[in-house]
Amino acid sequence: MKKFLLLYLLLLLGLSSFKGPAPVKVDGGLILGSLHEKICIYKGIPFAAPPVGPLRWKAPQAVIPWKGIRKCTQFGPSPMQASPAPFSMWSEEFLIPKQPIREDCLYLNVWTGAQSAQEKRPVLVWIYGGGFMGGGSAVPIYDGEAMAKKGIIFVSINYRVGNFGFFAHPELTQESGNHASGNYGLMDQIAALKWVQRNIRNFGGDPDRVTIAGQSAGSMSVNALVASPQAKGLFKQAIAESGANFTSPHPSLAQAEEAGIKFMHSLEAASLEELRKKPAEAILKTDAGLRGPILDGYILPEPIAQIFASHQQNPVSLLTGWNEEEGILRGLLLKAEDYQHYLYQQYGTEGNAFLRHYPASNETEATKSQYELARDLIFGVQNYAWANAQSRQGQPVYVYRFTRKVPGTDEYAKYGAFHTGEVAYAYDNLAFIHRPWQPADHDLARIMSTYWLNFITTGNPNGKNVPNWPLYTTQDKKIINLGKEVKAEVLPDAERLEFLFEKVKK
Repeated sequence: MKKFLLLYLLLLLGLSSFKGPAPVKVDGGLILGSLHEKICIYKGIPFAAPPVGPLRWKAPQAVIPWKGIRKCTQFGPSPMQASPAPFSMWSEEFLIPKQPIREDCLYLNVWTGAQSAQEKRPVLVWIYGGGFMGGGSAVPIYDGEAMAKKGIIFVSINYRVGNFGFFAHPELTQESGNHASGNYGLMDQIAALKWVQRNIRNFGGDPDRVTIAGQSAGSMSVNALVASPQAKGLFKQAIAESGANFTSPHPSLAQAEEAGIKFMHSLEAASLEELRKKPAEAILKTDAGLRGPILDGYILPEPIAQIFASHQQNPVSLLTGWNEEEGILRGLLLKAEDYQHYLYQQYGTEGNAFLRHYPASNETEATKSQYELARDLIFGVQNYAWANAQSRQGQPVYVYRFTRKVPGTDEYAKYGAFHTGEVAYAYDNLAFIHRPWQPADHDLARIMSTYWLNFITTGNPNGKNVPNWPLYTTQDKKIINLGKEVKAEVLPDAERLEFLFEKVKK
Protein backbone atom coordinates (compact mmCIF):
# COMPACT_ATOMS: atom_id res chain seq x y z
CA MET A 1 0.00 0.00 0.00
CA LYS A 2 2.85 2.40 0.85
CA LYS A 3 4.47 1.71 -2.53
CA PHE A 4 1.19 2.37 -4.29
CA LEU A 5 0.68 5.68 -2.47
CA LEU A 6 4.24 6.77 -3.26
CA LEU A 7 3.75 5.95 -6.93
CA TYR A 8 0.46 7.80 -6.96
CA LEU A 9 2.06 10.93 -5.48
CA LEU A 10 4.89 10.82 -7.99
CA LEU A 11 2.40 10.65 -10.84
CA LEU A 12 0.45 13.59 -9.50
CA LEU A 13 3.68 15.60 -9.35
CA GLY A 14 4.37 14.82 -13.01
CA LEU A 15 7.56 12.91 -12.25
CA SER A 16 6.61 9.61 -13.83
CA SER A 17 9.01 7.88 -16.21
CA PHE A 18 7.83 6.13 -19.33
CA LYS A 19 10.69 3.61 -19.48
CA GLY A 20 8.64 0.84 -17.84
CA PRO A 21 6.11 2.02 -18.85
CA ALA A 22 4.95 3.29 -15.46
CA PRO A 23 1.28 3.66 -14.61
CA VAL A 24 -0.17 7.01 -15.61
CA LYS A 25 -2.81 9.02 -13.77
CA VAL A 26 -5.84 9.94 -15.90
CA ASP A 27 -9.46 10.79 -15.26
CA GLY A 28 -10.84 7.83 -13.31
CA GLY A 29 -7.63 6.39 -11.93
CA LEU A 30 -4.30 4.83 -12.87
CA ILE A 31 -3.68 3.03 -16.17
CA LEU A 32 -0.87 0.79 -17.38
CA GLY A 33 -0.01 0.37 -21.05
CA SER A 34 2.55 -1.61 -23.03
CA LEU A 35 5.97 -0.82 -24.46
CA HIS A 36 7.06 -1.48 -28.04
CA GLU A 37 10.34 -0.20 -29.47
CA LYS A 38 10.52 2.66 -26.94
CA ILE A 39 6.93 3.74 -27.60
CA CYS A 40 4.46 3.51 -24.73
CA ILE A 41 1.05 2.46 -25.97
CA TYR A 42 -2.17 2.87 -24.01
CA LYS A 43 -5.27 1.41 -25.65
CA GLY A 44 -8.88 1.43 -24.52
CA ILE A 45 -8.71 4.34 -22.06
CA PRO A 46 -12.25 5.33 -21.05
CA PHE A 47 -12.85 9.06 -21.49
CA ALA A 48 -16.56 9.03 -20.56
CA ALA A 49 -19.11 6.77 -18.91
CA PRO A 50 -20.58 4.03 -21.14
CA PRO A 51 -23.45 5.67 -23.11
CA VAL A 52 -25.88 2.84 -22.43
CA GLY A 53 -29.28 2.46 -20.77
CA PRO A 54 -30.42 5.84 -19.44
CA LEU A 55 -27.24 7.44 -20.90
CA ARG A 56 -28.15 6.45 -24.47
CA TRP A 57 -28.58 9.72 -26.43
CA LYS A 58 -27.14 11.87 -23.70
CA ALA A 59 -24.09 14.10 -23.77
CA PRO A 60 -21.04 12.11 -22.60
CA GLN A 61 -20.90 11.87 -18.82
CA ALA A 62 -17.91 11.78 -16.49
CA VAL A 63 -15.88 8.59 -16.58
CA ILE A 64 -16.63 6.05 -13.85
CA PRO A 65 -13.59 5.76 -11.52
CA TRP A 66 -11.89 2.40 -10.97
CA LYS A 67 -9.78 1.00 -8.18
CA GLY A 68 -6.19 -0.10 -8.55
CA ILE A 69 -4.37 0.03 -11.89
CA ARG A 70 -6.39 -0.48 -15.06
CA LYS A 71 -4.62 -2.42 -17.80
CA CYS A 72 -4.94 -0.56 -21.12
CA THR A 73 -3.35 -2.83 -23.71
CA GLN A 74 -6.33 -3.65 -25.95
CA PHE A 75 -8.55 -1.38 -28.04
CA GLY A 76 -11.94 -0.68 -26.56
CA PRO A 77 -15.05 -1.83 -28.44
CA SER A 78 -15.86 -0.13 -31.73
CA PRO A 79 -19.16 1.82 -31.84
CA MET A 80 -22.40 0.01 -32.70
CA GLN A 81 -22.53 -0.57 -36.46
CA ALA A 82 -22.92 -3.34 -38.98
CA SER A 83 -20.28 -6.07 -38.89
CA PRO A 84 -17.41 -5.06 -41.23
CA ALA A 85 -16.70 -6.81 -44.52
CA PRO A 86 -14.31 -5.72 -47.31
CA PHE A 87 -16.10 -3.95 -50.17
CA SER A 88 -15.33 -1.79 -53.18
CA MET A 89 -11.81 -0.36 -52.79
CA TRP A 90 -11.46 -1.09 -49.08
CA SER A 91 -9.69 -4.26 -48.03
CA GLU A 92 -9.83 -5.38 -44.38
CA GLU A 93 -6.95 -3.12 -43.31
CA PHE A 94 -9.28 -0.14 -43.81
CA LEU A 95 -12.01 -1.58 -41.56
CA ILE A 96 -12.62 -2.06 -37.85
CA PRO A 97 -12.05 -5.51 -36.30
CA LYS A 98 -15.07 -7.81 -36.40
CA GLN A 99 -15.21 -7.84 -32.60
CA PRO A 100 -15.88 -6.27 -30.20
CA ILE A 101 -18.61 -3.92 -31.45
CA ARG A 102 -20.75 -2.48 -28.67
CA GLU A 103 -22.74 0.53 -27.55
CA ASP A 104 -20.19 0.93 -24.74
CA CYS A 105 -17.58 2.53 -27.01
CA LEU A 106 -16.22 5.78 -25.55
CA TYR A 107 -12.54 4.91 -25.38
CA LEU A 108 -9.38 6.49 -26.75
CA ASN A 109 -5.76 5.45 -27.35
CA VAL A 110 -2.40 7.13 -26.80
CA TRP A 111 1.02 6.47 -28.34
CA THR A 112 3.94 8.38 -26.81
CA GLY A 113 7.71 8.23 -26.89
CA ALA A 114 8.12 10.86 -24.18
CA GLN A 115 10.46 9.90 -21.34
CA SER A 116 8.98 12.33 -18.85
CA ALA A 117 5.86 14.38 -18.26
CA GLN A 118 7.85 17.58 -18.78
CA GLU A 119 8.61 17.10 -22.49
CA LYS A 120 5.52 18.89 -23.87
CA ARG A 121 5.43 17.13 -27.21
CA PRO A 122 2.91 18.24 -29.87
CA VAL A 123 -0.29 16.22 -29.94
CA LEU A 124 -2.37 14.84 -32.81
CA VAL A 125 -5.96 13.75 -32.18
CA TRP A 126 -7.22 11.46 -34.96
CA ILE A 127 -10.95 11.28 -35.87
CA TYR A 128 -11.98 8.41 -38.13
CA GLY A 129 -14.27 8.40 -41.14
CA GLY A 130 -17.07 6.04 -42.03
CA GLY A 131 -19.89 8.22 -43.30
CA PHE A 132 -21.03 8.86 -39.69
CA MET A 133 -22.45 5.33 -39.87
CA GLY A 134 -19.36 3.27 -39.08
CA GLY A 135 -15.67 3.32 -38.29
CA GLY A 136 -13.56 3.13 -35.16
CA SER A 137 -10.13 3.89 -33.79
CA ALA A 138 -8.98 0.23 -33.98
CA VAL A 139 -8.65 0.29 -37.79
CA PRO A 140 -5.10 -0.93 -38.59
CA ILE A 141 -4.11 2.05 -40.75
CA TYR A 142 -4.83 4.40 -37.83
CA ASP A 143 -2.00 2.97 -35.71
CA GLY A 144 -0.05 5.77 -34.02
CA GLU A 145 3.33 4.16 -33.37
CA ALA A 146 5.14 5.38 -36.49
CA MET A 147 4.21 9.01 -35.85
CA ALA A 148 5.02 8.71 -32.14
CA LYS A 149 8.51 7.55 -33.13
CA LYS A 150 8.87 10.82 -35.06
CA GLY A 151 8.29 12.84 -31.89
CA ILE A 152 4.58 13.61 -31.52
CA ILE A 153 1.94 12.12 -29.26
CA PHE A 154 -0.72 10.33 -31.28
CA VAL A 155 -4.24 10.06 -29.85
CA SER A 156 -7.11 8.27 -31.59
CA ILE A 157 -10.66 8.46 -30.30
CA ASN A 158 -14.00 6.71 -30.64
CA TYR A 159 -17.33 8.46 -31.07
CA ARG A 160 -20.90 7.24 -31.48
CA VAL A 161 -22.14 6.78 -35.04
CA GLY A 162 -25.40 6.14 -36.86
CA ASN A 163 -28.61 6.04 -34.83
CA PHE A 164 -26.62 6.14 -31.59
CA GLY A 165 -24.58 9.21 -32.48
CA PHE A 166 -26.97 11.39 -34.45
CA PHE A 167 -30.56 10.95 -33.30
CA ALA A 168 -32.80 13.85 -32.32
CA HIS A 169 -36.21 13.89 -30.68
CA PRO A 170 -38.33 16.57 -28.93
CA GLU A 171 -38.04 14.71 -25.61
CA LEU A 172 -34.25 14.63 -25.96
CA THR A 173 -34.21 18.33 -26.75
CA GLN A 174 -36.34 19.08 -23.70
CA GLU A 175 -34.20 17.05 -21.27
CA SER A 176 -30.81 18.22 -22.58
CA GLY A 177 -30.58 21.55 -20.79
CA ASN A 178 -29.27 23.09 -24.01
CA HIS A 179 -32.51 23.05 -26.02
CA ALA A 180 -30.77 20.75 -28.47
CA SER A 181 -30.40 17.10 -29.37
CA GLY A 182 -28.81 14.92 -32.02
CA ASN A 183 -25.09 15.66 -32.23
CA TYR A 184 -23.91 13.06 -29.72
CA GLY A 185 -21.09 11.91 -31.96
CA LEU A 186 -19.69 15.45 -32.10
CA MET A 187 -20.20 15.79 -28.35
CA ASP A 188 -18.11 12.65 -27.89
CA GLN A 189 -15.33 14.20 -29.96
CA ILE A 190 -15.44 17.37 -27.87
CA ALA A 191 -15.42 15.33 -24.65
CA ALA A 192 -12.33 13.45 -25.88
CA LEU A 193 -10.60 16.73 -26.71
CA LYS A 194 -11.38 18.02 -23.22
CA TRP A 195 -9.91 14.79 -21.84
CA VAL A 196 -6.75 15.55 -23.82
CA GLN A 197 -6.60 19.02 -22.31
CA ARG A 198 -6.86 17.62 -18.78
CA ASN A 199 -4.64 14.54 -19.13
CA ILE A 200 -2.15 14.72 -21.98
CA ARG A 201 0.57 16.37 -19.84
CA ASN A 202 0.88 13.09 -17.95
CA PHE A 203 1.95 11.42 -21.22
CA GLY A 204 4.52 14.13 -22.00
CA GLY A 205 2.18 16.11 -24.25
CA ASP A 206 1.49 19.82 -24.63
CA PRO A 207 -2.23 20.71 -24.38
CA ASP A 208 -1.45 24.05 -26.03
CA ARG A 209 -0.21 22.31 -29.20
CA VAL A 210 -3.09 20.07 -30.23
CA THR A 211 -3.89 19.35 -33.87
CA ILE A 212 -7.18 17.68 -34.77
CA ALA A 213 -7.16 15.52 -37.88
CA GLY A 214 -9.60 13.35 -39.76
CA GLN A 215 -10.53 11.85 -43.10
CA SER A 216 -13.92 11.66 -44.87
CA ALA A 217 -16.56 11.91 -42.11
CA GLY A 218 -13.62 12.50 -39.79
CA SER A 219 -12.64 15.47 -41.93
CA MET A 220 -16.23 16.70 -41.89
CA SER A 221 -16.08 16.35 -38.11
CA VAL A 222 -12.89 18.43 -38.02
CA ASN A 223 -14.70 21.09 -40.07
CA ALA A 224 -17.65 21.00 -37.65
CA LEU A 225 -15.35 21.27 -34.61
CA VAL A 226 -13.57 24.26 -36.10
CA ALA A 227 -17.01 25.84 -36.58
CA SER A 228 -18.44 24.90 -33.18
CA PRO A 229 -18.37 27.37 -30.28
CA GLN A 230 -18.38 24.36 -27.93
CA ALA A 231 -14.91 23.34 -29.17
CA LYS A 232 -13.29 26.72 -28.55
CA GLY A 233 -9.79 26.52 -27.11
CA LEU A 234 -9.39 22.77 -27.55
CA PHE A 235 -6.97 22.82 -30.52
CA LYS A 236 -4.73 25.12 -32.55
CA GLN A 237 -4.43 23.37 -35.92
CA ALA A 238 -6.51 21.17 -38.20
CA ILE A 239 -5.84 18.52 -40.85
CA ALA A 240 -8.85 17.76 -43.07
CA GLU A 241 -8.54 14.97 -45.63
CA SER A 242 -11.40 14.66 -48.14
CA GLY A 243 -14.35 16.24 -46.41
CA ALA A 244 -16.02 19.47 -45.22
CA ASN A 245 -19.52 20.97 -45.06
CA PHE A 246 -19.74 24.11 -47.20
CA THR A 247 -22.34 23.22 -49.83
CA SER A 248 -24.07 20.27 -48.18
CA PRO A 249 -26.45 21.79 -45.61
CA HIS A 250 -27.20 19.82 -42.47
CA PRO A 251 -30.82 19.22 -41.46
CA SER A 252 -32.36 21.61 -38.94
CA LEU A 253 -33.24 20.53 -35.42
CA ALA A 254 -36.93 20.54 -36.35
CA GLN A 255 -36.29 18.26 -39.33
CA ALA A 256 -34.18 15.91 -37.23
CA GLU A 257 -36.79 15.83 -34.46
CA GLU A 258 -39.50 14.96 -36.99
CA ALA A 259 -37.36 12.09 -38.26
CA GLY A 260 -36.83 11.03 -34.64
CA ILE A 261 -40.56 10.88 -33.98
CA LYS A 262 -41.04 8.61 -36.99
CA PHE A 263 -38.12 6.48 -35.81
CA MET A 264 -39.72 6.06 -32.38
CA HIS A 265 -43.04 5.06 -33.95
CA SER A 266 -41.35 2.55 -36.25
CA LEU A 267 -39.94 0.81 -33.16
CA GLU A 268 -43.36 0.88 -31.48
CA ALA A 269 -42.04 2.85 -28.51
CA ALA A 270 -44.43 5.15 -26.69
CA SER A 271 -41.76 7.19 -24.92
CA LEU A 272 -38.09 7.97 -24.81
CA GLU A 273 -37.80 5.73 -21.76
CA GLU A 274 -39.16 2.79 -23.76
CA LEU A 275 -36.86 3.61 -26.67
CA ARG A 276 -33.82 3.58 -24.39
CA LYS A 277 -34.78 0.09 -23.25
CA LYS A 278 -34.83 -1.29 -26.80
CA PRO A 279 -31.93 -3.65 -27.65
CA ALA A 280 -29.01 -1.96 -29.38
CA GLU A 281 -29.44 -4.37 -32.34
CA ALA A 282 -33.01 -3.13 -32.89
CA ILE A 283 -31.87 0.50 -32.83
CA LEU A 284 -29.06 -0.33 -35.26
CA LYS A 285 -31.26 -2.09 -37.81
CA THR A 286 -34.00 0.57 -37.98
CA ASP A 287 -33.70 3.40 -40.50
CA ALA A 288 -33.78 6.74 -38.67
CA GLY A 289 -34.16 8.70 -41.91
CA LEU A 290 -31.16 11.00 -41.32
CA ARG A 291 -27.44 10.52 -40.80
CA GLY A 292 -24.67 12.74 -39.51
CA PRO A 293 -24.60 16.15 -37.81
CA ILE A 294 -27.57 18.50 -37.55
CA LEU A 295 -28.00 22.23 -36.95
CA ASP A 296 -28.98 21.77 -33.34
CA GLY A 297 -28.46 25.38 -32.24
CA TYR A 298 -25.84 24.33 -29.70
CA ILE A 299 -22.95 22.35 -31.19
CA LEU A 300 -23.74 23.85 -34.61
CA PRO A 301 -25.71 27.06 -34.09
CA GLU A 302 -25.76 27.94 -37.81
CA PRO A 303 -24.79 26.40 -41.16
CA ILE A 304 -21.03 25.95 -41.28
CA ALA A 305 -20.57 28.12 -44.37
CA GLN A 306 -22.42 30.91 -42.58
CA ILE A 307 -20.29 30.53 -39.45
CA PHE A 308 -17.16 30.93 -41.56
CA ALA A 309 -18.63 33.82 -43.55
CA SER A 310 -19.25 35.74 -40.32
CA HIS A 311 -15.76 34.90 -38.97
CA GLN A 312 -17.22 33.05 -35.98
CA GLN A 313 -15.19 29.85 -36.38
CA ASN A 314 -12.27 28.84 -34.17
CA PRO A 315 -9.05 30.14 -35.80
CA VAL A 316 -6.64 27.42 -36.94
CA SER A 317 -3.77 26.73 -39.27
CA LEU A 318 -5.14 24.29 -41.85
CA LEU A 319 -3.75 21.47 -43.98
CA THR A 320 -6.39 20.13 -46.34
CA GLY A 321 -6.96 18.39 -49.65
CA TRP A 322 -8.56 15.48 -51.46
CA ASN A 323 -7.73 12.56 -53.74
CA GLU A 324 -7.59 12.36 -57.51
CA GLU A 325 -10.03 9.47 -57.91
CA GLU A 326 -11.92 9.14 -54.58
CA GLY A 327 -14.03 6.55 -56.44
CA ILE A 328 -17.45 7.28 -54.93
CA LEU A 329 -20.63 7.85 -56.94
CA ARG A 330 -23.82 9.41 -55.60
CA GLY A 331 -25.98 7.02 -57.61
CA LEU A 332 -25.79 4.52 -60.44
CA LEU A 333 -23.31 4.94 -63.27
CA LEU A 334 -25.25 6.24 -66.26
CA LYS A 335 -24.80 5.85 -70.00
CA ALA A 336 -23.62 9.01 -71.77
CA GLU A 337 -27.08 9.96 -73.06
CA ASP A 338 -28.72 9.33 -69.69
CA TYR A 339 -26.01 11.33 -67.95
CA GLN A 340 -26.58 14.30 -70.25
CA HIS A 341 -30.32 14.07 -69.60
CA TYR A 342 -29.67 13.95 -65.86
CA LEU A 343 -27.59 17.15 -65.95
CA TYR A 344 -30.31 19.05 -67.85
CA GLN A 345 -32.97 17.69 -65.52
CA GLN A 346 -30.95 18.56 -62.42
CA TYR A 347 -29.53 21.93 -63.48
CA GLY A 348 -31.87 23.15 -66.23
CA THR A 349 -30.28 25.67 -68.58
CA GLU A 350 -26.98 25.25 -66.73
CA GLY A 351 -26.72 21.74 -68.15
CA ASN A 352 -24.62 22.99 -71.06
CA ALA A 353 -22.16 24.62 -68.68
CA PHE A 354 -21.90 21.43 -66.63
CA LEU A 355 -21.19 19.45 -69.79
CA ARG A 356 -18.38 21.82 -70.69
CA HIS A 357 -16.69 21.05 -67.37
CA TYR A 358 -17.81 17.42 -67.10
CA PRO A 359 -18.21 16.33 -70.76
CA ALA A 360 -20.00 13.22 -72.02
CA SER A 361 -19.45 12.97 -75.79
CA ASN A 362 -18.85 9.21 -75.50
CA GLU A 363 -19.22 6.46 -72.92
CA THR A 364 -15.62 6.60 -71.68
CA GLU A 365 -15.77 10.35 -71.22
CA ALA A 366 -19.17 10.14 -69.53
CA THR A 367 -17.91 7.56 -67.04
CA LYS A 368 -14.88 9.70 -66.17
CA SER A 369 -17.00 12.83 -65.80
CA GLN A 370 -19.49 11.17 -63.47
CA TYR A 371 -16.75 10.05 -61.12
CA GLU A 372 -15.11 13.47 -61.25
CA LEU A 373 -18.38 15.32 -60.64
CA ALA A 374 -19.16 13.08 -57.68
CA ARG A 375 -15.62 13.59 -56.34
CA ASP A 376 -15.91 17.35 -56.64
CA LEU A 377 -19.43 17.59 -55.19
CA ILE A 378 -18.77 15.36 -52.18
CA PHE A 379 -15.16 16.29 -51.48
CA GLY A 380 -13.28 18.62 -53.83
CA VAL A 381 -15.55 21.65 -53.70
CA GLN A 382 -15.94 21.28 -49.92
CA ASN A 383 -12.22 21.41 -49.14
CA TYR A 384 -11.68 23.98 -51.90
CA ALA A 385 -14.30 26.26 -50.33
CA TRP A 386 -12.71 25.83 -46.90
CA ALA A 387 -9.26 26.65 -48.25
CA ASN A 388 -10.60 29.81 -49.90
CA ALA A 389 -12.44 30.92 -46.75
CA GLN A 390 -9.29 30.31 -44.73
CA SER A 391 -7.11 32.28 -47.14
CA ARG A 392 -9.51 35.23 -47.42
CA GLN A 393 -9.44 35.61 -43.64
CA GLY A 394 -5.64 35.60 -43.53
CA GLN A 395 -5.32 32.24 -41.78
CA PRO A 396 -2.60 29.84 -43.03
CA VAL A 397 -3.75 27.03 -45.30
CA TYR A 398 -1.83 24.38 -47.23
CA VAL A 399 -3.66 22.37 -49.91
CA TYR A 400 -2.74 19.01 -51.41
CA ARG A 401 -4.02 16.73 -54.15
CA PHE A 402 -3.20 13.06 -53.60
CA THR A 403 -2.62 11.53 -57.04
CA ARG A 404 -0.63 8.37 -56.32
CA LYS A 405 -2.37 5.35 -57.82
CA VAL A 406 -2.26 3.01 -54.85
CA PRO A 407 -0.84 -0.38 -55.92
CA GLY A 408 -2.93 -3.47 -55.42
CA THR A 409 -3.91 -6.84 -56.77
CA ASP A 410 -6.10 -6.92 -59.87
CA GLU A 411 -9.10 -6.56 -57.57
CA TYR A 412 -7.88 -3.27 -56.07
CA ALA A 413 -5.38 -1.68 -58.50
CA LYS A 414 -8.20 -0.30 -60.69
CA TYR A 415 -9.25 2.20 -58.02
CA GLY A 416 -6.15 4.40 -58.33
CA ALA A 417 -5.82 7.30 -55.87
CA PHE A 418 -8.95 6.20 -54.06
CA HIS A 419 -10.88 7.53 -51.06
CA THR A 420 -8.85 6.85 -47.87
CA GLY A 421 -5.86 5.75 -49.94
CA GLU A 422 -3.70 8.62 -48.65
CA VAL A 423 -4.12 7.87 -44.93
CA ALA A 424 -1.49 5.13 -44.67
CA TYR A 425 1.03 7.34 -46.50
CA ALA A 426 0.34 10.38 -44.32
CA TYR A 427 0.89 8.46 -41.08
CA ASP A 428 3.67 6.18 -42.39
CA ASN A 429 1.57 3.03 -42.04
CA LEU A 430 2.09 1.20 -45.34
CA ALA A 431 3.27 -1.81 -43.31
CA PHE A 432 -0.32 -2.40 -42.20
CA ILE A 433 -1.65 -2.85 -45.75
CA HIS A 434 -0.98 -5.94 -47.83
CA ARG A 435 -0.24 -4.35 -51.22
CA PRO A 436 2.67 -4.71 -53.68
CA TRP A 437 4.40 -1.52 -52.53
CA GLN A 438 7.07 -0.02 -54.74
CA PRO A 439 10.04 2.19 -53.75
CA ALA A 440 8.01 5.20 -54.92
CA ASP A 441 5.34 4.39 -52.35
CA HIS A 442 7.81 4.26 -49.49
CA ASP A 443 9.37 7.53 -50.69
CA LEU A 444 5.93 9.15 -50.78
CA ALA A 445 5.08 7.86 -47.30
CA ARG A 446 8.33 9.33 -45.98
CA ILE A 447 7.62 12.70 -47.58
CA MET A 448 3.95 12.86 -46.61
CA SER A 449 4.50 11.77 -43.01
CA THR A 450 7.27 14.38 -42.76
CA TYR A 451 4.90 17.06 -44.05
CA TRP A 452 2.23 15.98 -41.57
CA LEU A 453 4.77 15.83 -38.73
CA ASN A 454 6.11 19.30 -39.54
CA PHE A 455 2.61 20.74 -39.66
CA ILE A 456 1.60 19.13 -36.36
CA THR A 457 4.80 20.48 -34.80
CA THR A 458 4.95 24.00 -36.26
CA GLY A 459 1.79 24.72 -38.25
CA ASN A 460 3.84 24.62 -41.47
CA PRO A 461 4.49 21.39 -43.45
CA ASN A 462 7.83 22.59 -44.79
CA GLY A 463 11.21 21.54 -43.46
CA LYS A 464 14.35 19.64 -44.34
CA ASN A 465 14.46 16.93 -47.02
CA VAL A 466 11.00 17.59 -48.51
CA PRO A 467 9.99 19.66 -51.56
CA ASN A 468 8.65 23.12 -50.80
CA TRP A 469 4.91 23.20 -50.19
CA PRO A 470 3.63 26.71 -51.00
CA LEU A 471 1.08 28.50 -48.89
CA TYR A 472 -2.31 28.45 -50.65
CA THR A 473 -3.89 31.78 -51.50
CA THR A 474 -7.02 32.68 -53.46
CA GLN A 475 -4.80 34.64 -55.87
CA ASP A 476 -2.32 31.99 -57.03
CA LYS A 477 -4.05 28.76 -55.84
CA LYS A 478 -0.79 26.86 -55.44
CA ILE A 479 -0.96 23.35 -54.01
CA ILE A 480 1.29 20.32 -53.59
CA ASN A 481 0.76 17.30 -55.85
CA LEU A 482 1.35 14.15 -53.79
CA GLY A 483 1.97 11.53 -56.46
CA LYS A 484 4.75 9.46 -57.91
CA GLU A 485 6.50 12.81 -58.09
CA VAL A 486 5.89 15.35 -55.34
CA LYS A 487 5.73 18.85 -56.77
CA ALA A 488 4.11 22.22 -56.29
CA GLU A 489 1.65 23.33 -58.96
CA VAL A 490 -1.35 25.55 -59.54
CA LEU A 491 -4.58 23.75 -58.69
CA PRO A 492 -5.30 22.28 -62.15
CA ASP A 493 -9.11 22.35 -61.97
CA ALA A 494 -9.61 25.57 -60.01
CA GLU A 495 -11.84 27.02 -62.74
CA ARG A 496 -14.09 23.97 -62.69
CA LEU A 497 -14.29 23.96 -58.89
CA GLU A 498 -15.11 27.66 -58.83
CA PHE A 499 -17.90 27.06 -61.34
CA LEU A 500 -19.25 24.17 -59.32
CA PHE A 501 -19.12 26.06 -56.04
CA GLU A 502 -21.11 28.96 -57.47
CA LYS A 503 -23.78 26.59 -58.83
CA VAL A 504 -24.31 24.45 -55.77
CA LYS A 505 -23.63 26.73 -52.79
CA LYS A 506 -26.62 27.37 -50.58
